[in-house]
Amino acid sequence: AGMRFFLQYVGCFFAFFSTGFLIASTWTDCWMVNADDSLEVSTKCRGLWWECVTNVFDGIQTCDEYDSIFAEHPVKLVLTRAMMITADILAGFGFLFLVLGLDCVKFLPDEPLIKLRICLVSGVTLLIAGLPGITGSVWYAVDVYVERSSLVFHNVFLGIQYKFGWSCWLGMAGSLGCFLSGALLTCCMYLFRETSPGRLHSPYSWRKGYSSAGTIVTNVHLPSSQTATAKMYAVDTRV
Repeated sequence: AGMRFFLQYVGCFFAFFSTGFLIASTWTDCWMVNADDSLEVSTKCRGLWWECVTNVFDGIQTCDEYDSIFAEHPVKLVLTRAMMITADILAGFGFLFLVLGLDCVKFLPDEPLIKLRICLVSGVTLLIAGLPGITGSVWYAVDVYVERSSLVFHNVFLGIQYKFGWSCWLGMAGSLGCFLSGALLTCCMYLFRETSPGRLHSPYSWRKGYSSAGTIVTNVHLPSSQTATAKMYAVDTRV
C-alpha cells in the first residue's frame, strides 16, 4: 500500500508540471527565436499566436498578433496549434482525474477499487496527451532546423534566421512528463491491483465472513442441543 501511495504522488507531481508546461508552451511567444550574431539590438521571437520583438538595451517588448484563425496560415502553424491544444485538454482532464483518484482526497472513500480505476484512466489519458504534444513540438523544431539548414546550405541570407526557442522546449518537456506520469499510473499501478484494500477488506467479504462464521457457530451448537434433547428423551423413556 505504501508503494502504491508513493507512485500516486509521484505521478501527480509529474502530471501537474507536465500540464503546466504544455499550457505555457502553447500560449507563449518563443517557439522560434532569431539566431543572428551579437550585432542585433533586439531579440525576435515567434509563437503560435503572435510575434514579439524585445529591445536588448531597455527591455521594451512589442508584440504583433497574427491574423484571425480563419485566415490562411502555414500548415506547420495550424497543425501545431491543433496538436498542442489537444494535448492541453487531454493533460488537463488526466490531471483532474488523477486528483480524484488519490487516496488522500475524500472522494468515494469506501470504494478503493473505483479510485484505483480512476488512476488507471488518468494514466491512459496522460499517455494519449503526450502523443500530440511531442508530435507538435518536435515537428515544429525539426521544421525550423531544416529550414535554417537549407538556407545556410544554399548560402541564402534573408536578414533574420531562426532557431527553436524555449517555448518549444517546454512543449517537449511537458510531453515527456505526460509519458512518464502515464507510465507510472498504468504499468506500475496495475501491478498493485490484486493487493488493493477493496479486494481484501470489501464490505461484501466482511458480510460473507460474518455469515460463514454464524453458520459455523450454528452448526457447532446445533448438534450439542440435539444431543441434550435426545438424552432427556432417553431419560424420560426409561422412567
